[in-house]
Amino acid sequence: MTAPHEPADPRPDEPAAQEPAEQAPADQAPADPLAELQARLDAAQAQANDHYDQLLRARAEMENVRRRAQDDVTKARKFGIESFAESLVPVKDSLEAALAQPEQTVEALREGVDVTLKQLAAAFERNHLKEIQPAQGDKFDPHLHQAISSVPSEQPANTVVQTLQKGYLIADRVLRPALVIVAAQS
Repeated sequence: MTAPHEPADPRPDEPAAQEPAEQAPADQAPADPLAELQARLDAAQAQANDHYDQLLRARAEMENVRRRAQDDVTKARKFGIESFAESLVPVKDSLEAALAQPEQTVEALREGVDVTLKQLAAAFERNHLKEIQPAQGDKFDPHLHQAISSVPSEQPANTVVQTLQKGYLIADRVLRPALVIVAAQS
């Protein structure tokens, strides 16, 4: 649709409206190629500076994470035994109290030692410390037992004849293997 004051078709006797001479055709280079190159260089340098800044920040963050992790490991080593130590303090207190009693009967001393042993067993249990005490006839397990000697026996070979000393596990890791005597092959 045309505006009311414009004719629908230009008249052949009127010259066509000419465009301004300043507007360059699309296929021609811009008026100042050096200015455009300088602008592109400035933009690329700004982007490079931004990337460099991001790199420095990422490096700093990684260093902070590494340092925090190292501090956590140091604290875990330093205070990791804290819970176990707290469990053992009452045992020490009980032993000191027993020794502080000037005159005790053997039965009272035995009762005190029994209570103290129960405190110690509770401390071990709270801290996942388990006994390794193989029974006679159990199969020898080199991961849990240490054979001190082997003796001729009526038991099958490589079975425990006698436990000389209990072993201990802490969280499924052998702290000390049980010392055992095993049956020799016939």
